[in-house]
Amino acid sequence: MTLYNNILLINFGGIGDEILFLPVIQCLRRKYPQAKITLCLEGRSSAFVKLTDLLNSYFCINIKTKNKYIELTKLYLKAIFGGYDLVISSGANPLISVLLFLTGIKTRIGYGTSSIAKRLLTYPVKLNKNQYAANMYFDLIKPVYDGNFELPYIKIRGCSKLENSVLIHPGVSKISISKNITKTIDAKKWAELIKILLKKGKKVYLAGGSDDIETVTKIREELISEDLTNFTDMFGKTKNIYELAELINKSEVLICSDSAPMHIGVAVNTKTITIFGATDEKKLLPYSDNFIAITNNVNCRPCLWEKRQTTCSELKCLDIDLNKIIEFV
Repeated sequence: MTLYNNILLINFGGIGDEILFLPVIQCLRRKYPQAKITLCLEGRSSAFVKLTDLLNSYFCINIKTKNKYIELTKLYLKAIFGGYDLVISSGANPLISVLLFLTGIKTRIGYGTSSIAKRLLTYPVKLNKNQYAANMYFDLIKPVYDGNFELPYIKIRGCSKLENSVLIHPGVSKISISKNITKTIDAKKWAELIKILLKKGKKVYLAGGSDDIETVTKIREELISEDLTNFTDMFGKTKNIYELAELINKSEVLICSDSAPMHIGVAVNTKTITIFGATDEKKLLPYSDNFIAITNNVNCRPCLWEKRQTTCSELKCLDIDLNKIIEFV
């Protein structure tokens, strides 16, 4: 067995992508406890490192900027001078394999998506997108890890559940909004859901990040005339992603959109009910009675990424019957 002591992991994407990548980090740490593990990720996802103690270091490369070639040069220099003996990259672009080859790192693992990649990677791995994304990433470490897949795991300091609690997190990232990608129901419908839950006797908590202020403001306006005895507005009270993870961990049920909080819910094993529109729940949620996808199964969904790069204007997929959610709560 080859013993790796200095491992570089490269995974670009949002915070949700980094959480889905966690099983790779978890299993490598178990197999190579003595190794220094470094993660290269995008700056927009740097908060992810607060959710795990399994990394020794990290650095950010912002490849989705006008200066992406400068950023890739920075990655190359860090890789070539980092003394790494193993590099694993989740990038599917064949040029990634060229960059990894030029670093001189002895063991290079990535997706063999082209003839170039198959020649230049030490272990070219078949890219299978038709599975839970965490399993897709996990395929990358099979050449150096012979254990079984495990779900993403975020370790939270001990805390008890808030009795009879439902946490509502309605937000999605501004990047999605700026790209004309609608992943969730509107604020009025979120407020309607909160009203029903309150009438059912649930203790409802509302959370969100800075990207969600517009949605949360509209929800608050819709709730003005309601009896809010069992309602707690937590917006702005979680100061960082770890505090949000603590709140999700304390909640008996999380209701959210296809976004980073959903992946946190899975990683802390809180019952998570997620509203899905155009995206494919089979690729983003593991199969479990504890993680539930709420969909409107119109014939055209799922369409985002495979068939379309933006969501359509009709959004029939988001015409969600709130009673479906209430049944699972």
